[in-house]
Amino acid sequence: MDDGFELRGTPGKGEGIFATRPFRVGETVMVGVIDRELDRNHSHASQVGAQRFVLHGGLVPKVNHSCEPNCGIRLNASGAHDYVARAPIAAGHEISFDYAMRNYAVGYFAAYCRCGSHNCRGRITGWQDLPARRKADYEGFVAPYLIEIDHQAARPRPAAETDTGSPPGRAA
Repeated sequence: MDDGFELRGTPGKGEGIFATRPFRVGETVMVGVIDRELDRNHSHASQVGAQRFVLHGGLVPKVNHSCEPNCGIRLNASGAHDYVARAPIAAGHEISFDYAMRNYAVGYFAAYCRCGSHNCRGRITGWQDLPARRKADYEGFVAPYLIEIDHQAARPRPAAETDTGSPPGRAA
């Protein structure tokens, strides 16, 4: 059965997933399946909730990073990541996504990027480290919990958490 993609060797990256047929923008390229839950984040983990990390099964873990990805992610009914075309993908082209679309922080393995794209950031980063313009560009193709974590981080803390007990302008 042809799923529309195959595993191939790719110079400088080991292996990657390549389209065997064209995909239109918005079309599901790969369906994610959770292999197992993890107790913490690490280099092969996918974040599927604010504090929930999993390993995907099948060929999904073989999709390489790009700073100019042709795919984004959407959560499916099982909570896994489906890869969805955010740009037209021609047969023979490598399927890619930005690892920042799936993990808020990647300090555990932040590495030099070798994607070779025109807009390469030079480092693989998490969602928290992306510039606002890049986050806006990824709208509709990123896990919703990343946006929620951003909103929570931007909310001012309640006065009870920041109050020193002194009137304004006076030190405690």
